[in-house]
Amino acid sequence: MGIFHSIRNWTLTSLLLASTGVVYGKMFFPQSPMYIGAIFALFCGLPLLAFERRMFLPRLNVWMHRLPTPAFILSALVVDFLLMSVGYAIAGSILKLLGLVQASWEDLTLLKVDVYIYAVVVTAIIIFISRVRELLGRDVFLSLLTGRYRNPVQEERVFLFVDLVGSTAFAEEHGDLKTQEFLGAVFGAMAEPVRRHRGAIDDYIGDAAIITWPLRRGITNANCVRCVFTILDDIEANAETWLKSYGRVPRLRAALHGGRIVTAEIGVDHHKIAYFGDTVNTTARLESLCKTLERQVLISSDLARRIELPEAIIKEELGDHAVRGRDQPLGVIALHTQDRQALKPARSRL
Repeated sequence: MGIFHSIRNWTLTSLLLASTGVVYGKMFFPQSPMYIGAIFALFCGLPLLAFERRMFLPRLNVWMHRLPTPAFILSALVVDFLLMSVGYAIAGSILKLLGLVQASWEDLTLLKVDVYIYAVVVTAIIIFISRVRELLGRDVFLSLLTGRYRNPVQEERVFLFVDLVGSTAFAEEHGDLKTQEFLGAVFGAMAEPVRRHRGAIDDYIGDAAIITWPLRRGITNANCVRCVFTILDDIEANAETWLKSYGRVPRLRAALHGGRIVTAEIGVDHHKIAYFGDTVNTTARLESLCKTLERQVLISSDLARRIELPEAIIKEELGDHAVRGRDQPLGVIALHTQDRQALKPARSRL
């Protein structure tokens, strides 16, 4: 499913870029076929977006983002010009060789200043929207854009609390700056599994991350459970890198629970989608039980009953436990897997 969404996003982005090329062509070359502008726009814009996504030349991209702002802007303009020049030349050459245009080689392969300025503005707008979407999260961005939660809404959601074990000891040993770098790397490692399993990172609180799904999306194909073990798998798979960079492999505890909550857009100068209700609090309390019960992954019995777990997942019934702030005891189940590799074929079908 993660691959599907990536393809869908690139398809929509390509269509948007192509449409800007059509607009440019109609504004300045009304007699030209629409596909001419679309082709030039795609060849000029997609390399910039791919570079911004660090799909190629990632080290150069990282180096540029570490520069002071004036130097970054200057270097970005230079790199953008070079990438667009190459894309423009390739597009023009293809059109010329196919006999689709009759202009000279010079006109078709040398990037014009006005085309460059137009392409930079369009690409900058797309990148800005993409960055805001990433900053807020896909679901939050769309919800704020559409005003879905302007008035409080009751709905059912799944929550996953993931907590880093031993962060205090790490801070005492390495200091606050290194600890923050470590936390950033751990949270960064969660991003792709969450995206792959259609969740959304709601917030970071200290050394814990809160991840959420609308209930139906979270339980479909056990997305919420698969997400947990994908995160654990990815960290284990990169154990050597973690040891080399930080001297230890992150150890995580996780808890899953779901139910009815109230969702609302709050704030004035700074808007946020917030969740209210016993479900959120219960998930936090369940995560604290991980330490007490000495289990890495816990799920409430209420949520587990609604999920068809993968065959590789083993359930360990732990009975009912009193949870602070909740009148009724909570049924608790620990989740294990003896063979995490067995989850991989199922993931590819998401």
